[in-house]
Amino acid sequence: MSVAILNLSVFAASQVGTPGPANMALLSTGAKFGFRAALPFVVGVALGKQLIIWPIGFGLMSVADQAPMVFEVLKWASVAYICWLAWKIANLRLSRGSGTEVAAPGFLAGLWVHPLNPKAWAMIITGFTTFVSPATPTLQATATIAVCLLACQAVFHPIWAYGGDRIAQLVAGHPAEQYLMRTLALLTVASVLFAVI
Repeated sequence: MSVAILNLSVFAASQVGTPGPANMALLSTGAKFGFRAALPFVVGVALGKQLIIWPIGFGLMSVADQAPMVFEVLKWASVAYICWLAWKIANLRLSRGSGTEVAAPGFLAGLWVHPLNPKAWAMIITGFTTFVSPATPTLQATATIAVCLLACQAVFHPIWAYGGDRIAQLVAGHPAEQYLMRTLALLTVASVLFAVI
C-alpha cells in the first residue's frame, strides 16, 4: 500500500481520542446543553476537519513555502480563537432549563473548530508526511487520510460530548462545577500551546 493505513489508524486514534481544543469544546458543549442538543455541533466538528485535509492534500503546504508569514499569522489567530473558546468554557455554568439560556452551538459553529485548531493542522500534516509514500497519487493519499480521520472522529467525538453530558449530571449546581469548567478551560489552553510550541 502507498499509505501505511494501520499505522495511520493508530496515530489517528491517538490524536483524535486525546484531549485537545476540539475535544474540550465537545465536552463542554455536551456538559452545557446535553448530548442530544450537542449532536449537530459534533457532526460539524467532525466534518470541519475535512476543510483542512483536502486543501493540504492538494498542495496547500506549497503555499507555506512561498509565504510562510501567512501561516504564522493564521497560527496565532487560531491560538487566539482557542483561548477565546477557553474563556467561554471557563464561564459556562451547567445548569439547564432556566429558559434564559442561549441555544446550543450548531453544525456551522462546529465546522470552524478544526480549521482554527492548531492541533488538527499538525495532526493532518503529520499524517501526510509520515504515513504516505512519496509516489502515492494525491487523490488516494488525501482520501485515505480523510476517511481514516473521519472514522476516528465518528467514534471519539460523540464520546467526548456524551462524557460532558454525564459529568454535568454529577456536578451541575455544585461547587465542583466552577472548578471543572476552569480546569477544562486550562486544558484547552494547554493543548493549543502544546500544539504550537
